[in-house]
Amino acid sequence: MTTSAAAPPLEFEGWQYVTSGKIRDIYEPSVYSPFRDVILVVTTDKISAYDYVMPTLIPDKGKILTALSVWWFDQLQSVVPNHLVSLEVPEAVQGRAMICQRLVMYPIECVARGYLTGSGLAEYQHTGEVTGIKLPPGLTDGDRLPYPIFTPATKAEQGEHDQNVPLSYVANELGLDTAELLRDTTIKLYTKAEQIARDRGLILADTKFEFGTAAANGLLALGDEVLTPDSSRYWDAHTWEPGGPQASFDKQFLRDWLTKESGWDRNSPPPALPDDIVQKTRARYIEAYERLTGKAFFA
Repeated sequence: MTTSAAAPPLEFEGWQYVTSGKIRDIYEPSVYSPFRDVILVVTTDKISAYDYVMPTLIPDKGKILTALSVWWFDQLQSVVPNHLVSLEVPEAVQGRAMICQRLVMYPIECVARGYLTGSGLAEYQHTGEVTGIKLPPGLTDGDRLPYPIFTPATKAEQGEHDQNVPLSYVANELGLDTAELLRDTTIKLYTKAEQIARDRGLILADTKFEFGTAAANGLLALGDEVLTPDSSRYWDAHTWEPGGPQASFDKQFLRDWLTKESGWDRNSPPPALPDDIVQKTRARYIEAYERLTGKAFFA
């Protein structure tokens, strides 16, 4: 039985609803709350593709993304601090919510690519470059790059598409020092995460990070989610073979169904997802969590 994604935000004592993104609902402390300078981030079971939020939920997806983000925050805290403060959240959203430090977010998606696919492949096939970075000739879909590259993108409004931009764009918007800090931190995070994933039989093809600065000290911190199947491409390392699509543990399975089987034209509201697509998508997210963490997922 599928479930609709159209549902109003929940209400919690001590918290007031602020806004929603594609997947997450954001709350801030009410005037009666003991919390200060934090937000409550609630991850729903919604799923998006091609800049649309699907009308059907993926059961337990919010819990999977939250648990995996928490695990990755712990793995990467030696590289850069993160915004996680507490998991002591209202009972109604236990397991799918985090209390996080309020950050002033940079308006840039910090994308790292270690393999050529997706929009990076499309740009390379047209120009031989990705966001101004010249790559060797003759690369194909799924090829490993000579070294990880930083390919930032603008943060589009909901319903619009992020645009890949060169480092010079980030420098012009934020200053060269900040642009280089974001680039270097992104590559350090990707390099460490890619090795961790590889040790567990998964290839981290690419991912995006979001950064901000803490109001208290102005220091860089990692925000939003991190290294989930929503924000990353994970491939099976044992079956990886460049030259075409890879066996994946992310929402590429959903994208493929939408473009190849559903009949959707990508210019109108997306169709409801069949039960088998819902369950197979859920299974891929759970497998990514379990293979990375070594823990069984319990809803």
